[in-house]
Amino acid sequence: MTPESNTPASSSATPVFVTGAAGHVGANLVRRLLDEGTRVRVLLRREENNEALEGLEVERAFGDLRDLDAVRRAVEGCQGVYHVAAKVSTIEGNHAHRREVYECNVLGTRNMLQAARETEAGRVVVTGSFSAVGYSLDDPSAPSDETMGFYPMERTMPYERSKTLVEHECWRAAATGQDVIVATCCAVVGGSDFFPSRLGRTLCDYTNGKLRAYVDGGFEFVAARDIVEGHRLCMDRGRSGEKYIFSTEYKTISDIIDLYEEVSGIPRPHRRIPVRAMLAFSEVASFYLSRFHPSFPQRFTPGAIRLLQKCRHADTSKAKQELGYRPTSIRAAVREAYAFHYHRNAITNPVAKPPSADDPEQVEGIMPNQGASIAPDGGLK
Repeated sequence: MTPESNTPASSSATPVFVTGAAGHVGANLVRRLLDEGTRVRVLLRREENNEALEGLEVERAFGDLRDLDAVRRAVEGCQGVYHVAAKVSTIEGNHAHRREVYECNVLGTRNMLQAARETEAGRVVVTGSFSAVGYSLDDPSAPSDETMGFYPMERTMPYERSKTLVEHECWRAAATGQDVIVATCCAVVGGSDFFPSRLGRTLCDYTNGKLRAYVDGGFEFVAARDIVEGHRLCMDRGRSGEKYIFSTEYKTISDIIDLYEEVSGIPRPHRRIPVRAMLAFSEVASFYLSRFHPSFPQRFTPGAIRLLQKCRHADTSKAKQELGYRPTSIRAAVREAYAFHYHRNAITNPVAKPPSADDPEQVEGIMPNQGASIAPDGGLK
């Protein structure tokens, strides 16, 4: 496989390799690397939406993470790997869906690590998920740190289980001497959200008047710029065989809606649906849709509501002490996300406020850099 390239021919630097570059975290990471003057090679699938890379000076290799030979050819000649790609989902799904989650996330990570070893690509930073971090069984809202193991004795989502197995692949590779670090990601908020993520869609739905009620709860949110900074810190300063949690702030869904109202000027919905009622409804709806309409996008997922119910908090002291991590703010990240979607014409409500050209938070966000529908997904990590 010969990578297709928009990189100037005079560039002789060894490229860094990035998977998942078309997604929310990956798109922001690639822009950060390019801003730093780094030569970048990305792994893409031709059949996917790769709009996030349009106009960027990156080398493009095409292949599937489930194909070890294709991954090996794609990473050949690179030094440093950011493995960001994942199949993110908050549904139980049918057999085919669960198999896809497993193969993309677990087998894909195994192939990426093996290819990096065989081509001597150096350090691999793997994007982890806060949903694969354990918590206090007596108080799920107590801050979780990197030492807390995933609790498998309750109902969990296929995505959560797969990201736990992703970590197992990393630690197995580290035990053989491979240089690998896990950068644990929470629910991402920010610009360069081309798909968009579930949080991005929810922001647009809210502003366009489609969000008429909500279910409260809480989760850890991370600004896109902060999780990118976390990946860069892991690559430059992290200890091999370790994982680091990166979050910006804990917010309730009510807090997030307050920020949506502030940035858009659209009044918040006043109806809050009780969590138990929404969970019961979502169980029935998700069961039906997963079996009879598996391609239909599900907003009210039981897995997402259960996560929000736990009101989980993150302890980021390890990343702060060892790496010098300094989080920014979710308010700024929401402003960046709003500006990004507004200027892409995803916000169609004529009474919505335009992003202020005098607000640097909103200007940066546009640079190439119904109820419980707030369900964190890649978005939720």
